[in-house]
Amino acid sequence: MGGVSTTDRERVPKQDRSRATRQRLLEAAVACLAEHGWAGSTVAVVAERAGVSRGAAQHHFPTREDLFTAAVEYVSEERSLALRALFPDGAADRRAVVAAVVDLYTGPLFRAALHLWVAASNEEQLRPRVTELEARVGRETHRIAVDLLGADESRPGVRETVQGFLDMARGLGLANLLTDDTARRDRVVTQWAALLDETLR
Repeated sequence: MGGVSTTDRERVPKQDRSRATRQRLLEAAVACLAEHGWAGSTVAVVAERAGVSRGAAQHHFPTREDLFTAAVEYVSEERSLALRALFPDGAADRRAVVAAVVDLYTGPLFRAALHLWVAASNEEQLRPRVTELEARVGRETHRIAVDLLGADESRPGVRETVQGFLDMARGLGLANLLTDDTARRDRVVTQWAALLDETLR
């Protein structure tokens, strides 16, 4: 009486396996998109990379659009959590915050997201989903930046200053796609931290 049934015992590991499979697919999708672009990233390619059958992939994500928008959203959320975890006490040294936000735009996630944006500009069925996703990710990144920079958006111009900083960070990410832009990026990060200190204090 009151014991756990065999079915209950089986269900939990099955749910765990399903969650793990989904996570592998999402991570493989972002890696494929970053490396091969939209044209080279099919559900079959992602499934193979994740080590699961194509049928299992389609069980979790019925369409290619489902898979890739979910993948970019998942990794964006992971990166947001990681960014907040770097500064657990909230507002921090502005140069460290600027450098950490710029790092968000220079890794494989940004490269994957960029391929998704380009595909969405040509694919009617993808565009509304990516537009909505980008708006959501953008709002969250802006909110994190405001918190970590200790920015008071009730002051005139502060919201635009933070948005300009994020646009600059995205621009550095674009520049880094073709060449290693580390040296120039470090100088720009230092200058933007000084500008933000001046504007936000």
